[in-house]
Amino acid sequence: MSSQTRTVLFDAPGPVARRRIRWGNLVAAIVVLALAAVVLLRLQQQGQLEAEKWTSIFTADAWTNFYLPGLLSTLRAAAVAVVGAVVFGLVFGMGRLSHMGAVRVVSTIVVEFFRAVPVLLMMIFFWLLFAQKDLPDPSFWAVVLSLILYNGSVVAELVRSGVHGLPSGQREAALAIGLTRDQSLRSIEVPQALVAMLPALVSQLVVVLKDSALGAIILYPELLQQARLFGSGNSNILQSLTVAAVMFILINYSLTKAAEALGGRLRGRTAGSTGVQGAGLENGAGAGATLQAGTDEHDQQGLLGPRQG
Repeated sequence: MSSQTRTVLFDAPGPVARRRIRWGNLVAAIVVLALAAVVLLRLQQQGQLEAEKWTSIFTADAWTNFYLPGLLSTLRAAAVAVVGAVVFGLVFGMGRLSHMGAVRVVSTIVVEFFRAVPVLLMMIFFWLLFAQKDLPDPSFWAVVLSLILYNGSVVAELVRSGVHGLPSGQREAALAIGLTRDQSLRSIEVPQALVAMLPALVSQLVVVLKDSALGAIILYPELLQQARLFGSGNSNILQSLTVAAVMFILINYSLTKAAEALGGRLRGRTAGSTGVQGAGLENGAGAGATLQAGTDEHDQQGLLGPRQG
């Protein structure tokens, strides 16, 4: 957003308003520090700040048997869920963009249904179902399948919004050179939308990682569950969960910064926004190259008729 737009949307604060903002920030900082002091005092009174409650966290047993296995289980579930969610999102996202009414209606129902169902409810349902069927590792597959269905529905919406954010001339140019609507969607529109949506897709990884912690409810041995087990066995549950929280924060912060860096690089290569609403490669050279590539591909497949001129 440019400075001119910000000026139109929001009036610049005057001297009185700036003073009020400074005093408001000062009061808020004092309140936060006071609350932090009260919390630390209560923890000290309860003996939660004693050194022996923290030393066990930094032992080899804690990391080799609890934290690292829990982290690997979290990353394993998240990796499988991300791949499945991208495939699910592409299939149903393109289904929502199909010109066939039946495909569009079915895809819309599936996407809206799984976006509305809570992830934890799906995990419990699939866990009970897989356990009754005696499937191996039911908690893992319950976590993965639930994350795929929910996050795949979000990715499907990203695909649909990204394609709708493209300039209308992309499809018109494809139709003008003889491509069908589906060919235009597969070869020109969706590839451009995916490039513009990459920052949003990377940001969705944060959601997948955070939601994987819900697997602790169904006894999946992810990071949170392992931290709870270690804390219960050593009578330092608060300290153990603090370490798990710091690990989650570091991983999610790294993914967030990666999404921001990726968005910055894509903004430098495209004329349009890399956000969902303004998704699309509006750069003429990039769009023309993609369009030409799609044309050459369909020429090789014999899908285009003879050219005029």
